[in-house]
Amino acid sequence: MSPKVAVIVLNWNSFEHTSNCIQSLQLCDYPNFEIIVVDNGSVDGSGDLLKSSFSKIILISSPTNEGFAAGNNRGFDYAIEQQFPYAIMLNNDVFVEPNFLSLLVNYMELHPDAGAIQPTIFFNHDRKKIWNGGSYFLPWMGWTYSKRYMRKAGILQSQFQQVDWITGCAFLIRTSILKETGQLKESFFAYYEDVELSFRIRSKGHQLIFHPQSVIYHIAGSANKAKVKGKEGFANPFVHYFNSRNHIWFLQLWTKWYQWPSTLLVLFLYYLSIMFYFAIRGRMVKLKSVTRGIYDGVKGMPK
Repeated sequence: MSPKVAVIVLNWNSFEHTSNCIQSLQLCDYPNFEIIVVDNGSVDGSGDLLKSSFSKIILISSPTNEGFAAGNNRGFDYAIEQQFPYAIMLNNDVFVEPNFLSLLVNYMELHPDAGAIQPTIFFNHDRKKIWNGGSYFLPWMGWTYSKRYMRKAGILQSQFQQVDWITGCAFLIRTSILKETGQLKESFFAYYEDVELSFRIRSKGHQLIFHPQSVIYHIAGSANKAKVKGKEGFANPFVHYFNSRNHIWFLQLWTKWYQWPSTLLVLFLYYLSIMFYFAIRGRMVKLKSVTRGIYDGVKGMPK
């Protein structure tokens, strides 16, 4: 019998995206999975509407928006309590190929050293361009990146790879490993929580795998981008706050002492250029967001 998979989809005032994602998942050929929708404090009634529209989903409701990390942890808690062997956190603004889940689980079943796995992720608006084609880390620079971002798939995207981290957009993991490593750090709220968990998984000796044949399509940024460009651009300023703060928090946890000199130089130049860009464009809210993110990051994580 195929092992049961909990597919965790986080919803926040996003009925259209989450509904499209669920309809896409319903076409999957994998025979044994449940869709766990975590409604993260929606105020538009979308959580209840999703439940009435899709009676077979499991709906877990939070009274407030607890963030990406805590919201997905609610789904992980359910998967562990109900003894699902696998759980996958999946962004609600994705469309999946029918065989994407079968390919991921089959690989995990055949490779016990694999702790977590992700599919190839293309942009939905241009399904030939890569959004995430395997993610890596440059330790001497403190830099996380994805191969061939915004480009067409290359040779590496046709091969299985061990990667340094897996994106939370589509992160399938054995629940037994979550018991071993702990779940997402909720203090991060959003951004870099997936990278940090990936490093904990690798620190326990488990492999992280990029699967070239499993494919999904990502709208990207639907939760944090305005539909109309304003003075501050499209992206919500909170994105820059959490990205800068959590980047620094992640590095504090995982950078070795002898890597700090070069890493600090890269960080200084990078954030200086970002702040200069926002200043000359007159995006003062974003400038303040990055400044505050750096300050809170340096101040350190809460216990």
